[in-house]
Amino acid sequence: MTVSGKQLVANRQNAKKGGVKTNEGKALTRLNALKHGLLSQEVLLVEESEETLSELEERLVAELQPQGELERILTDRIVSSVWRLKRAIRVETNYIQAEFEDCGSDLFSGHRKSEAEAWNTLVTRKLGNSHTWLNFNRYEAAIEGQIYKALHELIRLQMARQEVARQEEKPPAPVAIDLEVSGQS
Repeated sequence: MTVSGKQLVANRQNAKKGGVKTNEGKALTRLNALKHGLLSQEVLLVEESEETLSELEERLVAELQPQGELERILTDRIVSSVWRLKRAIRVETNYIQAEFEDCGSDLFSGHRKSEAEAWNTLVTRKLGNSHTWLNFNRYEAAIEGQIYKALHELIRLQMARQEVARQEEKPPAPVAIDLEVSGQS
C-alpha cells in the first residue's frame, strides 16, 4: 500500500508534534517497548541478578585491567555488551524451547511426535521462515560487534600506554661520549 503525497506530508507534520515532553512522562514510557530486553537501554532488567552482573564485571575488570577513565569506559562497554549477549542467548534459548514444545505434538491427531520429528518441524517450518529467528541472529551479531570493537580499542590503548612506559624506562642517551681516535689501523 502506497501513501499519497498529501498523507506523507501530514504524517511528517504529526510526527513533529508527538512524543512525550515531560521528564515524568519519559520515565513512565522508557520501558514501553520492553518485551524481551534485547533492545533495552537498561543494562540490568528487573528479573536479572545484580549480583551476577557485578561478578561478571569483577571478573572482566580483573582480566582486562583497565587504567584510566577511557580504559574503564571501554571495559564498562564490554561488560554491558557481554551481559546483553548472555541475555540474547537466554531469550533465544527460551524461544526455541517454546517453539520446540509447540512442534512436539500434531494439532489434529494429538499424537506426540518423536524428538527428531519435532526438531525437524521446528527447523524447517518455524525457524527457517521466522523473522524472530533472523532478528535474534542480527541482535547477537550486533552485540558481538560491539564487544569486539570495544575490546580492540581497549587493547590498542593499553598497547600505546605500555609503549610509552617502555620508552620512559630506557636510560637516557649519554651526554658525552669518549672516543679514542688514532690514525693507526
